[in-house]
Amino acid sequence: MRKCKYAPDGQDPKTGELRFFRSLGGRRYPRFHIYAQEQEDTASLNIHLDQKQQSYEGSSAHSGEYEGSIIEQEVERILSLA
Repeated sequence: MRKCKYAPDGQDPKTGELRFFRSLGGRRYPRFHIYAQEQEDTASLNIHLDQKQQSYEGSSAHSGEYEGSIIEQEVERILSLA
């Protein structure tokens, strides 16, 4: 993930998935956010784009994009670096 310019963001307490992020424009948001799981010798990545921080404390809701051209371009970028 570091090769793809993603920084570690801890581990999800509910699922155990590792979290990573990559900021756009040098600010905290917007940013790509990846949840990663390892199974034997493969990894599964779930990517989305956080447009802004969660609306209120204790909420996991945010303005996230899970599909579209910007997500597709980022997936292609990651695959080209793998």
